[in-house]
Amino acid sequence: MNAIAKRFRLQERGTNVKTEVLAGLTTFVTMAYILIVQPNAIMGGNATMVDADGVLLTKEAIMVSCALVSGIITILMGLYADMPFALSTGLGSNFMFGAMIQTGTCSLGRAMAITLISGIIFVILSLVGIRDLIVRMMPKCLKLAIGCSIGFFIAYIGFKNSGIGSYTNGISMGNFKDPAVLLAIFGLFLIATLTAFKVNGAILIGIFAVTLIGIPMGITTLPSQLVSVPSLENLGSLIFNFDFKGFFQPETFVLMFIVFVGDFFSTLGTVLGVGGKAGMLDENGDLPNIQKPFLVDAIGTVVGACTGNTTITTFVESSAGVEAGGRTGLTAVVTGLLYLCSFFVAPIFLMVPNAATGPALIFVGFLMVGGIVNVDFSDFTEAFGPFVMIMASAFMGSIAVGIAAGILSYLFIKVVTGKFKEIHPGMYVLAVPLIMYFIFN
Repeated sequence: MNAIAKRFRLQERGTNVKTEVLAGLTTFVTMAYILIVQPNAIMGGNATMVDADGVLLTKEAIMVSCALVSGIITILMGLYADMPFALSTGLGSNFMFGAMIQTGTCSLGRAMAITLISGIIFVILSLVGIRDLIVRMMPKCLKLAIGCSIGFFIAYIGFKNSGIGSYTNGISMGNFKDPAVLLAIFGLFLIATLTAFKVNGAILIGIFAVTLIGIPMGITTLPSQLVSVPSLENLGSLIFNFDFKGFFQPETFVLMFIVFVGDFFSTLGTVLGVGGKAGMLDENGDLPNIQKPFLVDAIGTVVGACTGNTTITTFVESSAGVEAGGRTGLTAVVTGLLYLCSFFVAPIFLMVPNAATGPALIFVGFLMVGGIVNVDFSDFTEAFGPFVMIMASAFMGSIAVGIAAGILSYLFIKVVTGKFKEIHPGMYVLAVPLIMYFIFN
């Protein structure tokens, strides 16, 4: 135990093994849903299907591959970067490629070829320092707004998944006659009450309590078996499945650009936002050694492409573990190990209902919006960009879109007010791909 504490410098960062393990468990529980979402994103309602290249795909193989890569890359994040960030297949590109695969307009191999090239570009940019250069040249007000944007985005996911909020026909109140919605509201108040009384692990306790209460209410569905051995029979169809035929078609480059820019700014926002919540940022709003999590994230995308997974990215749900006290890479290692264990006990983790995880995400969102008070709202040219970033993230349901919109809005208002000299020249260069992102996405 002492060796672990020394390896991760637990005392130096004001934490301990128990807290880090609890934080890792919290992070895993809040993002374990990806093990359900990823197979459904790629396969839709099909348990098995044959893609455009005649390759047999199964949901079980995709789930196993997702769990394996998520576990390995998250452990790498903990050991190499020593930061409490967890990774898995990011939302966005998986649904985009999944829709194309299901309609036969794109094979899994082609999707993985696009993901692979994007990942290699990520690795190169991370190694030469381009990604952290972009972070350093961004104004502090935008960096502060990123954490708040993620907070609103996480809360949006929580309201949507729990049913407390409805987004089918505009934005409206959910069905408060639904027992699952009422249980989710109870969970939110339970977490808030426990936090008010400074109870450690309030979020995790809330998740487990709602899950257990949901059993007699019929909201939590008990699995037929708690332990299962997954089949690896069809995993081979995902390994090194690349289709480069017609790779140089214009549509391919558009898809690659969407994947690249979306993941770039989603990761940037998550790393800065969660890092800020953990108290890791310096006086300029930068994260020391940010090139390490960037490199791990990039390697994850390359490894993911080689194993049939869409873009691997750092998850905003890592903030739940940070709120539970996680401050070191040990949190990530614990989360990664739980992903590997999920091979055999997935039914236990996957039975946690949205009524349990939704309130946790809403509460984490609340905890992340506090940084906005440090933005100078007395200066309109400083505040307008952060405002657009926050609102776009929440109402457009995308961190990448929110960050891109916020940066472009900041540049626009500075230029039209004659304050263009306050902007780093590199920001103008950055504006070009961001404008293209909105045009092609």
